[in-house]
Amino acid sequence: MNMSESVFGPSIIQNLLDTDFYKITMMQAVLHNYPNAEVEWEFRCRNSEDLTPYLAEIRYQIEQLAEVSITQDQLAYLGRIPFIKPDFIRFLSLFRFNLRYVHVGVDDAGQLAIRLRGPWLHVILYEIPLLAIVSEVRNRYRYREVVMEQVGERLYEKLDWLKAEASPAELAGLQLADFGTRRRFSYRVQEHVVHTLKQDFPGRFVGTSNVHLARELDIKPIGTMAHEWFMAHQQLGPRLIDSQVAALECWVKEYRGLLGIALTDCIGMDAFLKDCDLYFAKLFDGLRHDSGDPLLWANKAIAHYEKLGIDPKSKTLVFSDGLNFAKTLHLYRELSPRINVSFGIGTNLTCDIPGVEPMNIVIKMTACNGAPVAKISDSPGKTQCRDENFVSYLKHVFKVEGQ
Repeated sequence: MNMSESVFGPSIIQNLLDTDFYKITMMQAVLHNYPNAEVEWEFRCRNSEDLTPYLAEIRYQIEQLAEVSITQDQLAYLGRIPFIKPDFIRFLSLFRFNLRYVHVGVDDAGQLAIRLRGPWLHVILYEIPLLAIVSEVRNRYRYREVVMEQVGERLYEKLDWLKAEASPAELAGLQLADFGTRRRFSYRVQEHVVHTLKQDFPGRFVGTSNVHLARELDIKPIGTMAHEWFMAHQQLGPRLIDSQVAALECWVKEYRGLLGIALTDCIGMDAFLKDCDLYFAKLFDGLRHDSGDPLLWANKAIAHYEKLGIDPKSKTLVFSDGLNFAKTLHLYRELSPRINVSFGIGTNLTCDIPGVEPMNIVIKMTACNGAPVAKISDSPGKTQCRDENFVSYLKHVFKVEGQ
């Protein structure tokens, strides 16, 4: 690769697989279990940056999604994954982004507004491409002088730091994956970063969340479930108090013990652990941390396993909340003697370029079947819901304090 070349390519989204693997795994579960569920999603820029100057280009790039499809080779790749079923492959072969489900404009506060409304099965794949489009369009305008050399230099600085800081034994056990699709600086940057990590990461580079790059670079696609899986069940299950159990049960029924890393912070770790009884604790391979104090969270998880008579060393904790190499190494040193750990780094890998301010953007589900859903989270400021009354009710039902 010419290191002085632009970090921007002709297209932002490469194909249908240029998304995170957990969108594919959840989409299959939706097809089999909730094909008629209707959902709503909303875009949010957490750092309140004005994105309206890029509105026309963002709208144009979203319209290009209607042309995105999947090839026979890509379908064959998915078909070789043991838990991806033939009926889902057939469905994907027919799938196209339907633009009538996405609405782009300006809200009452003068900020960029993106809303999704439609069948869960047909809007689920929008989230990651929409975020990648907003991020790359904004970066094309704000940072058009960036070249690949800057990306490579910064990445190798971090790799050199890790080699110098960590012992050979620590590096041999340190597992890292790329989770950087949604807020990547550009597709080309993510491609370059993942390729470099595959070749030169001094620890164990275990894969990427990006299915397209996993296929292109012959590495493992990483991911299981996201917050939306639990949020939707707040309106799909029989009772709100049983929504997390219903979400976990449905996942178990779909994947029969595979894809066994459960996300814990939709309503908070304490509420999750109350529902994670011996059955689920044995059945799932481990848990994923995505908000709150990671060491406090890990200690709760380890204590929970021990209380249930499960050896923590038979389980894995995955960390994916705002990590960098220093935080990753610190957590590895603190926890690896007690439990297996793995790490997913996103923005700090795919949008860490000198002089570039990364974006903090999300698209979250706000309703399912016409009723509100919420994510409470273990971090202040990450709670997201349109309906404050529903958040209060959710906290009351699950006995959540604070947040």
